[in-house]
Amino acid sequence: QVQVMESGGGSVQPGGSLRLSCAAPGSNSGFARMGWYRQAPGKERELVAYQITGGLPEYVDSVKGRFTLSRDIAKNTASLQMNSLKPEDTAVYYCHIIQAGGRVLWGQGTQVTVSS
Repeated sequence: QVQVMESGGGSVQPGGSLRLSCAAPGSNSGFARMGWYRQAPGKERELVAYQITGGLPEYVDSVKGRFTLSRDIAKNTASLQMNSLKPEDTAVYYCHIIQAGGRVLWGQGTQVTVSS
């Protein structure tokens, strides 16, 4: 079973930055899409950002201009640079992968807390 590894969560003050990373080194196939979802306490999981292979990153409106998703297609890795963080960005962030064959993979989740 392919394991998705996430890193980079933590606690920052409003206006701070964090960088999340995601990799699935055990995968034998390419990834059609990589991105992140997040889930805040008491709320549904929402799509934050994603990039289809060969396309441009897409973002939910609330993070546009603050978050940047980057992919290394050859290495099957992705990162999410989060700047100008706000308290409402506090959530567990999950890496989400769709393999070339359509299988969906999830990371274990990493906590991001934005608080003064």
